Amino acid sequence: MEQEKQIQNGFKLSPFLIVVMAAACGITVANLYYIQPLLAEIARFFYVTQGSIGFVAMLTQVGYAIGMLFLLPLADIREKRTLIVTMLIFAAMSLVLMFLSHNIAVVAVAAFAIGFTSVVPQLIVSLAAQLANPKERGEIIGSVMSGLLIGILLSRTFSGIVGKYFGWRIVYLIAAIMMLILALALKNILPRSEPISKMKYGELFKSMHYLIKTEPVLREASINGAMMFAAFSAFWTTLSFLLESPYYNMGSEVAGLFGLVGVTGALAAPIVGKIADKKSPRFTIGIGMIIVTSAYICFTALGFKLWGLIIGVILLDLGVQSCQISNQARVHALSEEARNRINTVFMVSYFIGGSLGSYLGSLSYAHFGWYGVCFIGIITQLIAIIIHKIRKFN
Repeated sequence: MEQEKQIQNGFKLSPFLIVVMAAACGITVANLYYIQPLLAEIARFFYVTQGSIGFVAMLTQVGYAIGMLFLLPLADIREKRTLIVTMLIFAAMSLVLMFLSHNIAVVAVAAFAIGFTSVVPQLIVSLAAQLANPKERGEIIGSVMSGLLIGILLSRTFSGIVGKYFGWRIVYLIAAIMMLILALALKNILPRSEPISKMKYGELFKSMHYLIKTEPVLREASINGAMMFAAFSAFWTTLSFLLESPYYNMGSEVAGLFGLVGVTGALAAPIVGKIADKKSPRFTIGIGMIIVTSAYICFTALGFKLWGLIIGVILLDLGVQSCQISNQARVHALSEEARNRINTVFMVSYFIGGSLGSYLGSLSYAHFGWYGVCFIGIITQLIAIIIHKIRKFN
C-alpha cells in the first residue's frame, strides 16, 4: 500500500527528489522534440514539403503553449501529484496516436496532442520552486531545468538514431511506454501537494490578465524568453534540412547526435542558478543574450563547416539555458500564491516564441536557405536586447 507523503512546513528537498524531478522533466519534455531530427524523414514518408512538415513541428509547440494556458493554472487549485500522473497517461495516449498515424493530417493532430498533454515538466518545475528554500531557489530550479534541457537535447539524439535504424514510428512507441513507467514511478515518489488557492477555475484566467497588467518583470521575462526560444527552435527545426543538404549529405542520426554537443550548456545550469542567486537573475539574462547572439554570428559565418556548427550549438544551448533559468527564478519569486499562473503566462509566451521560431525557421530555410534561418535568429536577439535595455528592473 502506497505511503501518503504530504508537503509540510519546513519540508526540505532531498538530493534524490531533485534528481527524480530533473529526470522526469527531461523524459517528458523529450516528447516535444523527437520530431525535429525526423522531419526530413517524415516529409519523405508522406510526400510533403519542408514547409508543410515545419508547420507540423510548430503544432507541437502550439499545443504545448495551449496546454500550459489551460492546464497549468489547475496546479494552484488541484493536488499536483495527481495532476502530474494524469497528464502522463494522456501523453502516452497521444504518443500512441502518432505511432499509429497513417497520413499527414493524423500526424498533425497527434503532434498537437503530444504538445498539449506534455505539460508535466512545468508542473514539476513549479513544484520544485514551491518546495525550495527561497535562498536556494535559483540553484534548485537550475538543477531541475538541467534535466529538462538534457532531455530536450538527448531526445534528438535518441529519435535520430532510432529513426534511422528502426523507423520514426518506433520512436513514439518507446516514448509512450516511458510515459506509463514514469506515471507509476512518480505516483509513488512525489510528495502530495495540496492546493494553495481556493479560487474557481474561471477566476484563475481573470487573475492572469491582472498579473500581466501589474507585474512588469513578468512582461519583460515573457517577451525576452519568447525571443530566446524562437532563436533556439529556429535552429533545431532546420538543422536536419541543413545536414541533409549537399553541403553535408548527412542523415537524421547526425542531427540527433548534435544534441550530445548541446549537453555542455545543460550541465552549466546549476552554476547559472548559483550566479543568479548571488548577483541577480537580470545579470545572467544579459549575459545569455550576448551568448545566443554570438552563436548566430557563428552560424552565419561558419555554418557550412562542421566545427562551426558545433561551437554555435554549445553557445546557443548555454545562452538559452542561462536566460531560461534566470527568467524562471525571477518570475517564481513574484508571488507564492499565484506561482502557477505566473509560470503559465511566462511559459505560454515562451512556447509561442518557440512555435513562431519553428515555423519562421523552416519557412526561411525553404525560401532563403541557411542564411534566412540565421537572419531570423539574429532578429530575435535584437528584439530581446532592446526589451532588456528598456525595462530596467531589479
